[in-house]
Amino acid sequence: MEPYLLVFLISMLPFVELRGSIPYGILQGLDPVLVFFIALMGNMLPVPFLIIFLEDFEKILRRSERISSFLDWLFERTYNRADEKVRKWEYFSLIFFVAIPLPGTGAWTGSLIAYLFKMGVKKATLMILIGVVIAGIIVTTVSYYGISLLP
Repeated sequence: MEPYLLVFLISMLPFVELRGSIPYGILQGLDPVLVFFIALMGNMLPVPFLIIFLEDFEKILRRSERISSFLDWLFERTYNRADEKVRKWEYFSLIFFVAIPLPGTGAWTGSLIAYLFKMGVKKATLMILIGVVIAGIIVTTVSYYGISLLP
């Protein structure tokens, strides 16, 4: 498979996102700037769709009692972890949350937070984009210079 296409596809995966695709691309010897932009596009592609369609998808999933219980746990956990920050800083909290390049803080979780807190699609997508750009710059820089230190 084309390495840049793989970077794009990896960056679309929840939990992995560009935090995994950028180091992968750089380890493959690909151009770090191009890897950054391709990973950014792949990471952002699902965001507006997630925010728009999460409600419909949730209704379908809640038909199963087991999945409904899991969603209750997931939403409550996400809401509790983000509630104070979102209420205090509103949209800027979304930027900071997504920008932190740690597992569970990327665009997918940011989209879930935007859905749970009923943020508008356009503004939430813009805030998530800003956070993803910041995270991408951090991950690209650390990956590029970290990998260059390897023997």
